[in-house]
Amino acid sequence: MKKFKYDLQQVLEIRTFEQQQAEGELAKCIAVENEINNNLEIIASQYVALKDHAKGSLDFSDIMSQSQYANLLAFQKEELLNQLAQAKIETEEKRKILTECMKKTSALEKMKELQYEDFKLEVKRKENRRIEELSSIKSFSEN
Repeated sequence: MKKFKYDLQQVLEIRTFEQQQAEGELAKCIAVENEINNNLEIIASQYVALKDHAKGSLDFSDIMSQSQYANLLAFQKEELLNQLAQAKIETEEKRKILTECMKKTSALEKMKELQYEDFKLEVKRKENRRIEELSSIKSFSEN
C-alpha cells in the first residue's frame, strides 16, 4: 500500500510556523499590557499611601513635597495610560494577524483531511478490486 502524501505539506508547515510566530508576538504584547497594568496598580497604591500620610501633616515643606510627589505620580500615570493605549492597539493588530494565520492554517488542514479521506477511500477500492480479482481467479481455477 502506498503512503499518503499531502502535496501542500510544506505550505502547511510554513503556515503553522507563521501561526506560532504570531502567537509568540501576541503573547509579548499581552505581557507588555500586563506589565503596564501592574505599574499602574503600583502607582495607585503609592498615591493611596501618600494621601494617608498627608492627612496628619501640617508642615509646609512636607505638604509641598507631598504635592510634588502627587504631581509626579499623576505624570507617571498619564504616561503609563498612553503606553497602555498604544499597547492595546498593537495587541489588537497582532490578534488580527494571528486570526488570519489561524484561518490559513485551518483551511490547509481541512484540505489535508479531505485528501486523506479520499486517499483512504481509493486504497479501500483498490483492496476490494484486488480481493474481487483474487476471488474470481480462485473460482475460475476451481472450475
